[in-house]
This record gives sequence, structure tokens and C-alpha cells, in this order.
Amino acid sequence: MRGLVAREGMPFLLLPLIGALICLALGWSIWGGLLVLAGLGLGSFFRDPERSIPQQPGLIVSPADGRVVRLRDSAHGTVISIFLSVFNVHVNRAPVGGSIRSQEYRSGRFLMAFNDRASVENEQMIWKIEGEASVTFCLIAGWVARRIVAWKQEGDTVKRGDRIGLIKFGSRVDITIPASFAVAVEKGDRVRGGSSILARVESNSARPED
Repeated sequence: MRGLVAREGMPFLLLPLIGALICLALGWSIWGGLLVLAGLGLGSFFRDPERSIPQQPGLIVSPADGRVVRLRDSAHGTVISIFLSVFNVHVNRAPVGGSIRSQEYRSGRFLMAFNDRASVENEQMIWKIEGEASVTFCLIAGWVARRIVAWKQEGDTVKRGDRIGLIKFGSRVDITIPASFAVAVEKGDRVRGGSSILARVESNSARPED
């Protein structure tokens, strides 16, 4: 149900609502009301809104909703860490258009997602897309999030902003911005998957107008 709830979230929405109907039919109004609230709350974790995707060349967009919690330099560029709370949209999107060259799943622990050790020790899925730019990003499961779901596979072609998967409940995404791009966000910024610009190519000939 694009634009409403991701299909993986439908059981979390429907089962409590069915239970609520049964409770209400039996006259258990308090329990019915609680189940309605629980179903709507759980369903909200899996909401899947449409997004306006920037179309200018030379951009890298955010693969996730959330808050930028860390920026650090690495041998391959700048690593931006985005923390997703249970209140954020958890559908992940392609930061650039191109071909998915690799997709690697690693099992691991379930430390709090804002813990820097989570980038190394937690369950995660590492993607590499080559096309508009060569970008590597990692979906990291957190203490609440216990499963990463992939909707795209190695070899698939994606457009910038395409839905690629989700992390159930709270989580984190680390993305490496190539050195040829200028980072456009700072620590503490709120970003939206597919629509927020994380970086612009530094080449004057390809830089989009502000």
C-alpha cells in the first residue's frame, strides 16, 4: 500500500484492530480502545509516505528519515550517521540512481543504534550503488529494530529516491559520501529519506543551482 503503510507493517496494524473489534463486540470497550490505539501506533511505525525527489544532477539524497548524529572523515570520504527513532518513517531509499553492485548482510548484536559501536557490532546490511556516484551505505539494526528487510537485490537498477527496504522500528543508517562531493548537512540536522540533500558534487560544471 504505497503512500500508506508498508506491507511488512500490515500484520502489526490489522491484528490489534481485529482484536479490538472482537473486544467491542463482547462489550469490553476499554480493551477494545486500547487495542485500537496499539494498532494505530504500531501501524505508524511502518507508514510509507510519498516523497518529492530532487531531480537536479550531482546530488546525493538521504537514504533515511531521522537526525544526523555524527559526521566523520574516512579513507573513502565523509561518513554521515543518521539515527531513526521509533517515530520516524523506516522505509529506506536509494541515495543515488544506478546499479546495486553489492549487498552484504552481516549478523551481529543489537546495541542502541546511537552508540558508535553499533556501526561495527550490530546486525546490518551494506549496500553499494554505482551510477550517478559510487555510494556505500549501511542499514543498521538497533536495540528495538531486530530485522532488516530488503526490497531490492544485487544487480537491480534503481533511481534516486527509490524504495529499497526498511528496518523495523528504531535503527541507524551510515552513508559514505565520496570525497568529490561537498556535504550539505550538519550534526543535529533532521533529514527525510529521498527528499533531503546530503551532498552536492563539487565540480562547478555539475553543481546544481541553489
